Amino acid sequence: MAINTDKLKELLNKQRFILNYSRMWPYVKPIWFRALCSMLICIPIGSLDAVIALALKPYMDLVMVEKSIASPWYIPLGIVAFTAIQGLLKYLSSYLSTWVGMRITNGLKFDLYKKLLTLPTSYYDKMNSGDVVFQFNNMADNACSGLLNNLSVFIQRIFSSISLVAVLFYNSWQLALIAVVVLGCAFAPVANIQKRIKDVMSKAMAADSTIITAYNETYNGNKTITSYNLSDSQINKFSTILNNIFKMRIKMVQKTQWLSPFMHVIVSVGIAAAIGYGSHLIMSGKITSGNFVSFITALILLYTPVKNIGNNLNSVQMSFFAIEKIFEKLDMIPAIRDKQDAKTLERSHNVIEFKNVCFEYNKNVPVLSNINLQVNKGQTIAFVGNSGGGKTTIVNLIPRFYDIKSGSITIDGIDIRDYTLQSLRENIAVVFQDNFLFSGTIKENILLGNPKASDEMIDKAVKMAYLDDFVTSLKDGLNTQIGERGILLSGGQKQRVAIARAFLKDAPIIILDEATSALDNKAEAVVQKAIDNLMKDKTVFVIAHRLSTIQNSDKIVVINQGKIVEIGNHEELLSIEDGAYKTLYNMQFKKQEAKV
Repeated sequence: MAINTDKLKELLNKQRFILNYSRMWPYVKPIWFRALCSMLICIPIGSLDAVIALALKPYMDLVMVEKSIASPWYIPLGIVAFTAIQGLLKYLSSYLSTWVGMRITNGLKFDLYKKLLTLPTSYYDKMNSGDVVFQFNNMADNACSGLLNNLSVFIQRIFSSISLVAVLFYNSWQLALIAVVVLGCAFAPVANIQKRIKDVMSKAMAADSTIITAYNETYNGNKTITSYNLSDSQINKFSTILNNIFKMRIKMVQKTQWLSPFMHVIVSVGIAAAIGYGSHLIMSGKITSGNFVSFITALILLYTPVKNIGNNLNSVQMSFFAIEKIFEKLDMIPAIRDKQDAKTLERSHNVIEFKNVCFEYNKNVPVLSNINLQVNKGQTIAFVGNSGGGKTTIVNLIPRFYDIKSGSITIDGIDIRDYTLQSLRENIAVVFQDNFLFSGTIKENILLGNPKASDEMIDKAVKMAYLDDFVTSLKDGLNTQIGERGILLSGGQKQRVAIARAFLKDAPIIILDEATSALDNKAEAVVQKAIDNLMKDKTVFVIAHRLSTIQNSDKIVVINQGKIVEIGNHEELLSIEDGAYKTLYNMQFKKQEAKV
């Protein structure tokens, strides 16, 4: 029997849809009572729509037609009273819906942020900042706020429709049947809308994320934009982004907003049919004028929100799509994670060994090939070589920023993939070329190395990082605000804050990734002293740009094109005629002589 793939896909989509909504329960459960109240309040709000239509029948029959009694005062007062009650309930519903929506949104954002922190460096390499912000923050807003607001509206309209349909049948079952049939025809196209707009929604969300990326790049790259006079090109780029978003929005309108005019036409047919047949029923005495006026009022109240349903459909479909994407993100399995039986790495080690390590960022594009290296406790290992040779990649493998393709990296004979990530990274302190500092104070950034550190430990770290003279010159000392990314500090000051942070961590393994290459000679001299203090009694991996800073290393490893070409100490490598290290050293030495 042939399988209908379209029906199979539709069935799977429905199952996924139901599963996603069942998974929302843990976020609703802690606040289920308020959530339930916010929905229950919508029932009387909708049901009270029928009061006005129902009240018009006796008013028309007794006052306007028969003129048998004076205008009953209680009917207009009753309408005002019921409307006031409805208004109060709408306020309570809006308040509760917003409260519930924000709590659910915050719960989703919290879990999305936790998931984001588990993702490996390779994930961030492939994602723009705008994509991350939109998918892990804005998507939660789209999922909850739009859905709950529209859910409240739909519940109100459902019970409004039920009460109004009851009024229709109360006044004339014949006219009511016409109204219900027309209503069904008006809703028929809604079922196929989701299929038509899903692809457009996906592209629209991607376009929205690019605008966030543009703002982030402008903020972080403002000096580059200014110095290279890039304003015009950035404006053109931003204009293109806006045009793409405009096109996506227009496509969304084209695929959904035809629904409202279509319903206008269908609804007008229903009203016309009701008026035409209603006139016949009045003339034949089957219904009164009051019945007819009450019926038409209920019919208009019933049809009016139906005519505008296309305006709500975009928001609802966007919410459905956002919820689906949110759980796709929450279901992501990090490529780098703990094994089930992962061991805890203790604070001491004897040997770190690379065995036939191969690595690639992109499939079938080797970056490292057959790296073999043994490092004993307390040794300093320096990596040198041409730019792009793989030096930074090697040290990035030790804390498992990336995982190797083949081979192994072991600590005391145990593969680092068999240790927990937490314990592995607690044993490693990294000082980068461009260290990231968080907005806040100098002290807060240093304490990231050890949040439980005492004031005495902080003071010692500051002195060992040669940061004390600078700190004492500041009015607020360690409590000085440094701005986002430490923008208020110089390059050398940033490096020393990072070194103080590493001091406080007191990890047995230190990685120094060209920690002084971006500094001038004076700043480098101070930072190098701080680094020398940091390296004492540690196992150290150094990536060095200036060979003069690593001459005392126990081993110097020369890396070219992803392979180790030479290993030895400074004197041993200089003794190799036409050796790679000697060539690099002589080139730097001649450059220094030329400068002098």
